[in-house]
Amino acid sequence: MTNHSADRRIKDRFPASCLQVQLREYGFFARGRHPVSVTCLDMNRYGMAVLCPRPVDAGVRLILDIKGKYINEQGIGARAIACQPFQAGYRISLQFAYCLDKNAYTRSMDNALSRIEGFYNRYAC
Repeated sequence: MTNHSADRRIKDRFPASCLQVQLREYGFFARGRHPVSVTCLDMNRYGMAVLCPRPVDAGVRLILDIKGKYINEQGIGARAIACQPFQAGYRISLQFAYCLDKNAYTRSMDNALSRIEGFYNRYAC
């Protein structure tokens, strides 16, 4: 992956299209919104990009459940950074909550996401 000067990422993302991701909005205004299955486009320990059938406003807090070969992580907090039309849906850029707020940081979450990143760095789908 190339790193462009306009890119805000701290670290390159790795393709992870075989990850199964379930996305739910979090908070008072999310009541009545059902979880939606999204396609993971790429990820690293700080965030991911997903292809979603419906738009999500920037700034919305989300909860992710991630499943894949040797991977089963639930309740991962994230925030939508950007949403733009892409292919047959919307490309949503996400940043994991533990990177945004030092109070949300846990070593176990950091280790889990680092493990997933390492797996896709070496063995991509």
